Amino acid sequence: MTLHWLAVQFLFYLALATALLWLGLAIAMIIGNRRLHFLKEMPPLAGAEMPVVSIIIPACNEERNLAEALQSVLHQDYPRLEIIVINDRSTDATGDILNRLALTYPQLRVHHINELPAAWLGKNHALQVGAAQASGDLLLFTDADIVMQPSVISRAVHYLQTEKLDHLTISMEIRMRGALLGMFTLAFGVFFSMYSRYWRARKPRSRAHVGIGGFNMVRAAVYRSIGGHTKIAMRPDDDMKLGKLIKAAGYRQQFMFGVGMMHVEWYASLSEALRGLEKNSFAGVDYSVLKLIGSTVALFALNVMPFVAVFFTHGATQIVNAAISLFILLFCAYGAGFHNIKRWYAVGFPLVTLLFIFILWRSALIALRNGGINWRGTHYSLAELKANRL
Repeated sequence: MTLHWLAVQFLFYLALATALLWLGLAIAMIIGNRRLHFLKEMPPLAGAEMPVVSIIIPACNEERNLAEALQSVLHQDYPRLEIIVINDRSTDATGDILNRLALTYPQLRVHHINELPAAWLGKNHALQVGAAQASGDLLLFTDADIVMQPSVISRAVHYLQTEKLDHLTISMEIRMRGALLGMFTLAFGVFFSMYSRYWRARKPRSRAHVGIGGFNMVRAAVYRSIGGHTKIAMRPDDDMKLGKLIKAAGYRQQFMFGVGMMHVEWYASLSEALRGLEKNSFAGVDYSVLKLIGSTVALFALNVMPFVAVFFTHGATQIVNAAISLFILLFCAYGAGFHNIKRWYAVGFPLVTLLFIFILWRSALIALRNGGINWRGTHYSLAELKANRL
């Protein structure tokens, strides 16, 4: 039994295990997606008692997209809205834009925050402040760059009421310029699917949970019963952790596809994406170097290794790796259809996986070097961030 023989056997069984994992994920996702709905398929609420919806929007230096996004919220066709925007210590024209809009739209309430209390991330504190001022039966936490079609709220409330949900989260189209950023978006969607298993969030006995910062609608009583954002005050991944708190408390949550109804320009350039994901990538592995290494190995073995192994393996192992590579590309193309992303962007998946590994390590090394993260002009210590485990 030679070392070469052992290496050949290892590569074959690694390819076989990878094939089984990808097949299992694909089957679970395809079956799960068939049970989910698109927001555009849900008719607007009509002829029923409409609960008051409080829309809470944190804004910190959002001058680029704020006016368009907020106009889309202000022109919703849902009649019972209160809109609360929290200007979180912005240093650009965000505050001026909000003040001008508030003069035109009386339903818009603007609250300016000048200081951040200890042990809070800025966005999470802004959401908590906005929720404390809200009087609605339903709270919608959204972002200051989400552009909505006029019937979004009406359709979402109708679905939440029909399904008797406590928490509804909806994905949106992510629009980024150029093929590379499009490939980046598609790969992120695949990784999010693997991580969250969003199609299982509706199952009461499943540990899967979901939350998307651009659209988290929750019953106000439920939000207050879990303590709001206080338990996740220092979590950069507050949207997913809010979903986890709601699910852990035994409430019903569901995920929907918002393609065709909402969109966002996530990042304008690759360098902006690198900086933007710097704050929360390390949080995704709970600030653990051991989990970081494990995630790196898993990402490379599952998403890159089959494409590489095609060129240096032979026989059955090469055939299996070629089949896996083709399967991954087809799977990514399938997923692109749910988010209005060009299917051919799937070809960049292995290279973008390497980019994500780089982002993950960059995020970790910067956090370890600086003793924390810098986000929107504020430094948050690693000790505080680690303490807020969930």
